Amino acid sequence: MPLPTALQIETAALTAWPGLFSANDGHWVWRAARGYSNRANSIQCLDPGDGADAAVRLGRLTDLFTRHGLSPVFKVTPLTAPGALAAIDAVDWSPFGHSHVLCMQMRANTAEPRHHTALFDPRDPQWHCVQAELSGYGDYDAESVRLILERVPCDQRGVLAYDANGVPAAAVLVAVANGISIYGNVVTRASHRGQGFGRAGMNAAIAWARDAGALAAGIQVAAGNTPAIKLYSSLGFAHAYDYHYRKPQPAK
Repeated sequence: MPLPTALQIETAALTAWPGLFSANDGHWVWRAARGYSNRANSIQCLDPGDGADAAVRLGRLTDLFTRHGLSPVFKVTPLTAPGALAAIDAVDWSPFGHSHVLCMQMRANTAEPRHHTALFDPRDPQWHCVQAELSGYGDYDAESVRLILERVPCDQRGVLAYDANGVPAAAVLVAVANGISIYGNVVTRASHRGQGFGRAGMNAAIAWARDAGALAAGIQVAAGNTPAIKLYSSLGFAHAYDYHYRKPQPAK
C-alpha cells in the first residue's frame, strides 16, 4: 500500500475515534462526545469541492453544538473546502490546536523489547482506567473516554508498558480501520518519562497492528510536542500534513 492520502487518514481516524453523536451535511461531518477531545467534538469537511452554502451549513451545525451544551469547533485540514474556510473567516473564529499528522508504511518490528508490555481490549477497565489515571483525568473525562471506546466499530487494542516493579508506566491506544492503523491516547507517567516506556508501548502497538492487517499507519501530534515528534520520527513516521482547529472568539 502506498502512503495513505489525507482523506484515507482522516476517514480512518473518524472510525478509530468516533463521536457519541454525529451528523452529516454533504461531505461535512459533525461529531460530539461530551466535549472530550477536539477530534470527537468538531466539524470537518472531507471534500475540498464541497463549499456551497457554507455559511448556512456552518450555522446549522453550530446550532447542533448549542443543543448539546458545547462550544462549536471546526477542524481545518487540507480537505477543507475554500468556501468553508471563507465562512469561518467571515465569523472570525480563532485558530488553536495546531498539529501535525505523521504517517508511514507498516514495517517489520526489529526492536529488542526493553520493557514488558501487554495488550488489552481497551474497553476493559484494566486498560482505560489506567490510561485515565496516567493522563490525570477526572471522573467526567474518564467516563467520556469509556463511552467513546464502547463505540469504536473497528478492531482496537490498548497497550500498557510496565516498569520492573510491575507499575504501568505508559499507555497507547491503536485501532485498524480500512487498512490503516491509527494511534492515540499515548501517555507516559510523569515520573517515568525519558526511560523508553512510550517507545515500548508504541512498538507493541505497531506490531499488533501489522499482525492485524494494517498496511499503513497514521498518528496526530501537537505541533509543539517535540519529544513525541522525535519519538514517532525514530519509529519511521514522516510528516504528511498539518491541521488546526477554529472556534468562536470569547464574547467581549
